Amino acid sequence: MSAGRRGRARQIKHRERATGSGRAEPPIGPGLAGGTYRPLADEEVTRVCDAALDLLATLGVADPVPAMLTPALDAGATVNDAGRLCFSRPVMEALLDGSAKDFTLYGRDKRHDLDVSGDRVHFGTGGAAISVFDHRGDCYRPSTLVDLYDFTRLADQLVNVHWFTRCVVATDLPDPYDLDVNTAYCLLAGTRKHVGTAITVPENVAPIIEMFDIAAGGPGEFASRPFCKLHSSPIVPPLRYGADACDTLIEAIHHGMPINAITAGQAGATAPAPLAGTLVITVAETLASLALVNVIRPGHPMIFSNWPFVSDLRTGSMVGGAAETAVLNAGAAQVAKRFGIPCGVAAGMADSKLPDAQAGYEKGITTVLAGTAGANLVYESSGMLASLLGASFEQFVIDDELLGYALRAVRGIEVTNETLALDVIEQQVLGDGHFLGATQTLEMMETEYVYPGIGDRSTPGEWEDKGSPDIRVAAQRRLHELMQHHPMYLTAEQDADLRARFPIVLDAADMTVASDRWAGQG
Repeated sequence: MSAGRRGRARQIKHRERATGSGRAEPPIGPGLAGGTYRPLADEEVTRVCDAALDLLATLGVADPVPAMLTPALDAGATVNDAGRLCFSRPVMEALLDGSAKDFTLYGRDKRHDLDVSGDRVHFGTGGAAISVFDHRGDCYRPSTLVDLYDFTRLADQLVNVHWFTRCVVATDLPDPYDLDVNTAYCLLAGTRKHVGTAITVPENVAPIIEMFDIAAGGPGEFASRPFCKLHSSPIVPPLRYGADACDTLIEAIHHGMPINAITAGQAGATAPAPLAGTLVITVAETLASLALVNVIRPGHPMIFSNWPFVSDLRTGSMVGGAAETAVLNAGAAQVAKRFGIPCGVAAGMADSKLPDAQAGYEKGITTVLAGTAGANLVYESSGMLASLLGASFEQFVIDDELLGYALRAVRGIEVTNETLALDVIEQQVLGDGHFLGATQTLEMMETEYVYPGIGDRSTPGEWEDKGSPDIRVAAQRRLHELMQHHPMYLTAEQDADLRARFPIVLDAADMTVASDRWAGQG
């Protein structure tokens, strides 16, 4: 190929990349298969599983709620002399056998459906931060309902954020009912991706489902394609059921809502200091959540979310970006894979207070290890800072790019006759002496490689000519562009119906381009 033809081909490729026309299959996307990173040997996974099952059979779980006690006893569970509910190994294995193994988490748009079976990996959000890092002053302030709406519509556009769970709490809504209703409203208005939410008390479940039915098209429609899962922590570590969370979870099951059952034991605090011991007790606690779900409704969709956290033993505080957190959550995914259950873990929870180098290395190692371990859902992966106490808009933009790199690591290297490229090597060695203009290179530049959008690959001179910006400057510019997106995924009739039935306090003016809260930024 002549230099002129090569140049024209490159120009065409650049135009296609810019316009999206002629685009080949991208190199990354939701549902790539992980599982190559295995911090535990097979026999070690067996020992952890056996120890967790032994705990449930002998020590059991305290304070089972009345609604689960009778069906649990009917399933073969027993109550020991200490009043703790015990599940023998045969009983627990029967519950595992009957649990949901392969299912889809639906989006309101089918393009956003998530197949969480096998080793398919997806990255998304989570958390309940009570503050927002405001890049305009490099300071933290309390998070509000408007912030939650803004995070929702931002995540709606980020291609490597595959679902959205509320990442901040609207601290300006102290009433639990108002909080739950308005959180659900933000999710309905701001995205069509699969979503997740917490519900404070059981009485709030039915109103939330009513809201979802309105958005889905009528009574009972949500249950036919449930696009929102309940985030619940039915276990209070160590090994005790929490009444309010259990009752809310049970009510959600009755309304057809998928469950994300989260265990958040903290090594050195609410779990043993050795990492293996933390895995044992948190696996047992997550199995206890699975038992709760499946004695209420066998086979109900549940994400096995064992999120082992870590304490800084010098202070006792929770840390999210530790190397031990990375290894533990990868191990948690590996154990869940042994049970064959769709699983979630937590990664990307930087302890840094800024979108800086510390945040980069903490987020990078934890997300890559979780993804390559094959976790189906990686929570907390976007925007979180300060050990989950804060969320950052600019960090969301940076993390979207970081997660693209993590997904490329999950995908790995495919070895085929085509990718071994022996014929291409021969042609170019005997021909041009380089591969830049090879047809295969042009064909694979979009399918084999991930390119940064805000990361800088220019030369030092080019970078200086641009004003020597760091990644935060680029992220803020991109953020400003993205915040011009004001979706409304409810019809005018649905919105009016919701506002008439429920105490929706999000001002319609804050949901349009006329709002000036992002004016002049970037």
